[in-house]
This record gives sequence, C-alpha cells and structure tokens, in this order.
Amino acid sequence: MAGEFVPEGPDLKEMGEEELWELINDNRHRISLGVRPCIVIPYLRQARVLTEMDEDEILSCHNLTNRCMRTSYMLDLLRTQGRNGAVALLESLMIHYPTLYTQVTGRKPSTEPSRFSGLIKYSELTEYLVRAVTGMQKELQEARCEAGRMSARCASLELEIGQIMEQEEKSRCLQSENERMQRYLCSLQREVTKLKDEKCDLYIRYTAAIEEQSAVNKRLHNLNLQVYQLQTDLQNVQTETDIQKKLSFRCVSTPETPQLQEEVRSLRCQLAKAEKLDPARQDILAQDLAEAIDSQVELAGQLRCYREENEQLLRDKQGLLDQKQCLSLQVEQLTLDCKMHQQKSTLIQSQMRALQAERDQAYLSRDEAQAMIARILAEKDTLRCQLVELQEKFFSLQTTHNSRQQRQSSDELEVGWESLRSSCEEFRVPARRRLCRSNAVNPMSLSSSNSEYEDAAASSVRSRNAEPPSPESIRRRQKVLNADSSCETAESDYLLDDFVFLPSVGSEDKQTPRFSSSSGSSSCGLNLLRTLAPPFLVRSRPKAIRVNGRVLSISFQGEKLLSQLTVVGGNKTGVFVHQVTEGSAAHTVGISNGAQIVEVKYEQNHKALKMVLEDSTLEEAMWALGQVTGLCHLSLRPRQDDYEALLQQLRSCETSSGDSFYVRVNMSLPAGPGGTLAVSCNDILHVTNTQPAGTEDMWYASQVHPCQLLDLQSGTVPNYYRAQRLLIRAIEEMSFQAKKSPKICRVVAQNKQKAVRIVSTGRLGRNPLWVSVEDEKTKSVDTGATSAPKGCVTLMPYTLVTPHYPPICRPVLLLPTVLGRILDKKLAGWQGFQLCEPEVLSSSEHTARLQRSEILEECEQEHCCYTLQSVEKVMKKGIHCVLPLGLDCVRRLHRSEIFPIIIYVGQTARSARKLRSKLQRHGQSEDQLLACSSSEEPLLDKLPCLYHSVAPDSWCDQTSLLNSLRTVIWEEQKKIVWVEPDLW
Repeated sequence: MAGEFVPEGPDLKEMGEEELWELINDNRHRISLGVRPCIVIPYLRQARVLTEMDEDEILSCHNLTNRCMRTSYMLDLLRTQGRNGAVALLESLMIHYPTLYTQVTGRKPSTEPSRFSGLIKYSELTEYLVRAVTGMQKELQEARCEAGRMSARCASLELEIGQIMEQEEKSRCLQSENERMQRYLCSLQREVTKLKDEKCDLYIRYTAAIEEQSAVNKRLHNLNLQVYQLQTDLQNVQTETDIQKKLSFRCVSTPETPQLQEEVRSLRCQLAKAEKLDPARQDILAQDLAEAIDSQVELAGQLRCYREENEQLLRDKQGLLDQKQCLSLQVEQLTLDCKMHQQKSTLIQSQMRALQAERDQAYLSRDEAQAMIARILAEKDTLRCQLVELQEKFFSLQTTHNSRQQRQSSDELEVGWESLRSSCEEFRVPARRRLCRSNAVNPMSLSSSNSEYEDAAASSVRSRNAEPPSPESIRRRQKVLNADSSCETAESDYLLDDFVFLPSVGSEDKQTPRFSSSSGSSSCGLNLLRTLAPPFLVRSRPKAIRVNGRVLSISFQGEKLLSQLTVVGGNKTGVFVHQVTEGSAAHTVGISNGAQIVEVKYEQNHKALKMVLEDSTLEEAMWALGQVTGLCHLSLRPRQDDYEALLQQLRSCETSSGDSFYVRVNMSLPAGPGGTLAVSCNDILHVTNTQPAGTEDMWYASQVHPCQLLDLQSGTVPNYYRAQRLLIRAIEEMSFQAKKSPKICRVVAQNKQKAVRIVSTGRLGRNPLWVSVEDEKTKSVDTGATSAPKGCVTLMPYTLVTPHYPPICRPVLLLPTVLGRILDKKLAGWQGFQLCEPEVLSSSEHTARLQRSEILEECEQEHCCYTLQSVEKVMKKGIHCVLPLGLDCVRRLHRSEIFPIIIYVGQTARSARKLRSKLQRHGQSEDQLLACSSSEEPLLDKLPCLYHSVAPDSWCDQTSLLNSLRTVIWEEQKKIVWVEPDLW
C-alpha cells in the first residue's frame, strides 16, 4: 500500500533546463547503475536527441568497457542537447524504467499523451508505445512460458525428491544391515584374537617343551658317558684281576690266600652289580632315547624349512640388488642428462648474450646510419640551395647575353620594336618554384620528352627565322608557351631533384663553350636546358628507405589451386609454398618455393572475399586455398631462411608441421584404433599437426604436463568439425535418454558428470579456430557462409587456451559461497594465508574505481567494497589472499593478470549434515548450502580457466576438509594456469 501514495513532484514541463539537469545529476549514479543504454536509445533516436553516430559510439566504443561508463557517456551526449535531451531521457525512463522514474522525479509514471513533451509526434509516439507494449507483452509471454517450464521443472524435482526419499529409506535399511554386519565382524575379530592368544600360548608351551627335551638329551648324554666310563673301569679291573690271579698262583703265600679270595669275591659282586642295571632305569633311558630321536627329526624338518626360507631370501636379495643396480644406472643417466641440459642452458645463455651484444651493436650501427643519412640529406639540401643559386646566376647571365645579342641583331637588321619584344618574350625565364625532394625521373621519359620538344621546335609555332613572325604565329606561340610552361617547370624540377650540383670551377669553365655554342645554334636554349641533363649535374644515390617484410601481390587463374602448388607450415611458422607444378598458371607468373602466403583474394558468387593466412594453421590454409575458383590474388612475402629452417626441422623429425597451439577439450573422447588418444573433459592438448599424413579429419596432439610445458602421451584426436559432430551426437544421446527414462539419465549424469562441457562462441559469432573471411565491399568479418565448412559454429568441442605462470602466491576462492564464508576465516588463520579486507571509499573515489573496473564486489555497507588494490597488497607480501567473494570477481581479476585458485567443494545431503553446527552458527541451513551449491556448479563451466573439485566423500569433518584444501592449494600453486578467451 505504501507504493500507492507517491508524493507528486513538480511538473517537468514547468522546469527549466538547469533544473532538469540538476535533477538528473543528483540521481546520476542511480541512473548509471540501473539503465541499459540499448533499451532507451531507440526512444532517444525517435526524439532526435541522439544520432546514429552517437548510438554507434555509445554501444561500440572500446574505451567504454562496462555498462555504467556507456550510460554516463550517453548522459554527457544528452547534456549537449539541452532541455530536449533531459526531457527525452526522463520520458524514456517513464516508459521503460517506471520505478527509477518515480525515484528520480517523484512523480508516478503515466502513458497519457498529455504527460509527454511533444518531442515526438503523436502518431510516432503511439507507434513507439505500441511497439514497447508489444515487446513487453512478448516478454510477459516469455516469462509465463518460463514460469510454466519452471513449474514443470518443480514437479519433476518433487518427483525426484520422492524417489530420493525412497532411495534414502533403502539406504537407511542398508546402513542398519551394514551396522549389523559390522557388529558380527567385530565378534568374529574377537574370536580370532582369542585363537591367536591360544596359538601364542601353544607356541610358548612348545618352546618350553623343546627346552626341557634339550635338557633331557644333555642328561642322557652325561649318563651314557658315565656308563662308558664304568665299562672302561670294569675292563681295567678285570684285566688287573686276571693279572693278580696269575701272580697269586705263582708267588702268593698261604696266609695271604684267604684275604685275596675275599677281595676277589667282593670285586666279583661289584662287577655283577655294575653289569646288571635296573629294568625301570632301562625303560626310562629307552623312552628318553626315543623322544630325543623324535625331537631330532622335528628339528631336522625345521632346519630344512629355514634353509628354504634362507634360499628365498637370498633370491629376493639378489633381485633387490639387481634393481638397485638398475636404479643406480638410471640415476647416473639422469645425472649425465642434467649436466648436459645445464651445459646446453649455459651455452644457450652465452649465445643469447652474444646475440644481445650483436643486437646492441646493430642498434648502434642503425643509429649511426640514420645519423649519417640525416647528415647526408642536410648536405644534399645545402647543395640543392647552392644549385638553385648558381642556376639563377646562370640564367641571369644567359638572359643578359641573349639580350645583348638581340640588341646587336636589331641594330644590324633594323628590326622593329614588335619583333624585339617577341624575341624577349621567347627567351624570358619563367618564375621557378623552390625545389623539393622527390623521386627520380625515368631516363626514358627524358628521351621521349626531348623528342617531343625537338618536334615542337621544328614546327611553325616556334619559328627560328630572323624575320618577324605574323600576328597569327605570335598568338599560337603565346598559347603554346603558356601550355608548356607548367609541364616544363615540373619536368625540370623532377630532373633537378634527382641530381646534385658539383661546385667545380674548372668544370664550369670547361662547359661554358658548350652552352654558348648550343645557345648560338638554337634560339630555344632554355628549353634544351630544361629537357636535357646539364653537364654539371650527376645522378645522386636513391632515397634511403627501410623495407620490412616486403609483400608482393600476384594475380593469376587459380582453378584447382591445390593442384598447381603444395604448401607446408602452420600457424607457428607461417604457410609457405613448397612445390609448384611446372606449366601451371602459378608457375607461369613466377611463384617459387619459400614464399609465405600472407593472404588470398578471390571472387565467389559475385562477392570479393579476402582470407588472411598469416597466422592460420595448415588445415585452415588448405581449406582456404581449396575454395579458390577463377581469378585470384595471392599476397606473398619472401622468407627463404625461415622456409629452409622449417624444412630442416621436418627432415630431422624435430617437428611434423609448422602448427603449434594449445586447446582445452570440452568433451570426453575414448581411445580408438590407429593410435587415437583418449582424452577427458577439461584436458589440455598441444596440437602440433592439423594435417597428419595418412589420416582424414584428424589432428595430431599430445597431452601436456600439468606443471611444465612438456608433451606427454601423443596420438590423434578428431579435428574441430568432426569433434563438433561427436559433441552434438553426445548431447542428442543424453537428451534422448533424459526423455526415455529420467532415472537412467540421473545414473548417467552421476557416472559421467563431466563428459560434456557446453561452450558456445557467444558474441563472437564465429569459430575462433577457423580462418576469417572478409568481404571487400562491406569489410565485415564472416565465417565463410558462402562456402562454409561442414558443422555448426555455435558449440565448441575445443577452445584455445594460453599458458600463464603466476610468479607469486595466487589468491584462493572457495565455493560454494555459503561454505566459503565459513571456511575463509579458518583458512586465513594459517601461516601463509591472509583474508582480503574491504575498503571504505569516498563517493568520488568509489565512482572513479567503479569506472576503472577496480571494484570486485560491493559490501552491505555503503561505499564499502572489495577492491583490486587490496588483493594486490596481500599478494605483494608473498602469501595467499583468501577471497570472501563470488564467481563474478574471477573475470575482473583476470583482466589485471591475477589468476585465483578456484576450489569447489561438492555437496550432498550427507556432507551437509557434517557441517550442520557450523552452518547454524553462521545463520545458515543445510538447504541453503545445497541450493547455493546446485546454483553455482553450472556456472563453473563458464569460467575461462580450470578449477579443482573436492569430492564430498573425501572428508569427514571440518579439520580434514581444511587439511585437504591446504594440500590442494599447494598442488594448484605449482600448476600452469590455462586461460581461454572470454566467450560469454
């Protein structure tokens, strides 16, 4: 309701010019930001306050880089129209921007005729209003259609949401089943742990048993030694006993015999006890022996296993030693290569220094030559001045001499005054203009002019007889003298401009008789002096001019031009004539090998077309030359040294052609037969040959290292128009699948998220990778519509890119914007990062920076904004500047040669729940995060540079996400920045 009560401002018809423009200037900033010139210019043209030239200047001037500058310039032009310009501007605002009109004037807009000033007639105003209403109705109809499409889209989204809810329910069931399986797995793991503990106890017991067995074996061995010792002692005792028996029978006495017998009985008892063992002890010893044998067998088996393991380890060791040796050889080879590259770089640097010294010496020689030329020209001007003075003296002396001869002849022949006057007029010297520097005169033209003058002298018009001429002869003579004076003066000036005077007294004295005799033999000595080269004039050297890249234009019949000549080269080296067919029209006009084709002109369908081939690829040049039919004009530049260098590179296989450019792939291409290269969307390719031998509609390209300009895997890829057809077919298949089954379409979209990147030529309206055709009549650039190549010129499978090497730390831009606002301060708290701070500007400074496009983004506070200078200030410190901005700042930064690191963190409902507490702390919700992510993700493909995407399942919380971002920033800083031309 508040919008209905608008206070009525003063009537515009009653206001003067200054009041109206003061009202407009008070709201100039608002008008500059809210008005689009292309909308209001038709009404201003209708009101005759702007001309067609003004319209072209406003909409097409390169100095006006944004809409605000165009609107401000339009206001300046309207200011020159006085009150009519102000009234027409306000009326156009009332028609097209009623809200802005109310804010500026304080009056409600109305389309009644009485509210208009009368700058436009009533019929024209009605017609314009009808057109405006019709346009608004069309816009309303389009808006309604868009609303219908959006409602249908909402219905489909609601259906998808229902299906997603069903899938979520299934996922919860699967999650519960997964938790149950995890619990069962944990129980199995506990049982396995128990079994491992039991196995460990068994190993311990087995080790103890082995130790006990070894102790028993030692005890058995000791017992065996003791038995052996006892048997040895027993044998010794038996031997001694036998000896004692023999001695006793021989030499013992009777009293000692009983005592000896007692000893013998005791010894026999001990011997019997020693020979007879206990059965229990024998069983124990036998059992111990059997156990010792079993343990020995087990130990032998373990020893065999250990030996096999030892042999395997020896083999592994030998393999590792061989691998180490190979690696050491590779290291040595790499060291040698590094030293060789260092030597090459040192040699190249020394050569560069020598070339720089030669260049400096050449510059000095050039300056000296220019100074010498200037000095010679000054001397030449001085000599010409002397020549003019001497000629004037000579002519005055000759005139005096002729007058004396005339007086003598008049005294002798008594000729009347009339004949004397005619003779004086005949030899009168015409006024001479100052000599000026000009081109040389062709000697053939001098000879022809001499013959003409001789014929003229022989005619009756210029009589040489002594008697007085008739009145009719005098009249004819006067007409001829007036007609010939201008021609003779010009010819003499051209003649004298190309000669210099030699101030030699001897030569002048020697040549005086010649002139006296010449004047004596002929009464037209002055004419002979002008037409014939005087004996004291000599030919000077030609004028010194500098010829840079001389271009020669040749015209001939170009029927089947590619059969008359073959070309080599490309966009890097230029397109050169390689071979010319003998007997052809090209061979007849003198086209030879080594000439660069700069441009070709021909007629087609009664139109004069011009194709510039100076920077075109070999494929473009072949296509352009194949379009020539009939008479053509080739512009050639002789570059024999560059042609020989190109042939040397082709023979040595350093290059396969003269093409070299980088493209960004906008679709995924699988590998095929014949060495076709498999590429993915957003890959960078280095195209080195657009016409490889043995293939059709293919390019030879290589994948590029992300951090260096090095070619990696090479192969063939479809050329521009074949890839364009594949891109259209892929889009049609995706559309067919979307119509057939939305569920299948979603699955394909999830599996092939970046299979296609939709890029069009936008406002260029032509293929930037194809040759431009200029119409000579209209001088307009056309894509060759008369003989356009096959394919569509809107969708671009490849886009040209150029490499950039940022020398310092690049700014960081986190997306989606909602998540970036949360993580910016956390990221800026780390070492090597700093948050970009906004600046508060005055009104005038804000307007000036806005016109220079130095304001990246406005803040909520008035005249508080993020500027380009604040980003550069942080970058000069050698640290990363964290940008709390949106996607709109990327192109503004690129215009200033600042290339930010763009990181997009993918979002799902599950990943959004991980950040629920952080979002609530900043007043955001999960739905807002998902909506921001879905709205900004399609805009990433419109950026003129690459970006890095972080998968939503690659992080679990905020800390792991920040660590991942830090790793990504470190990797992206090392990469080359590939930037494509802004096509949007």
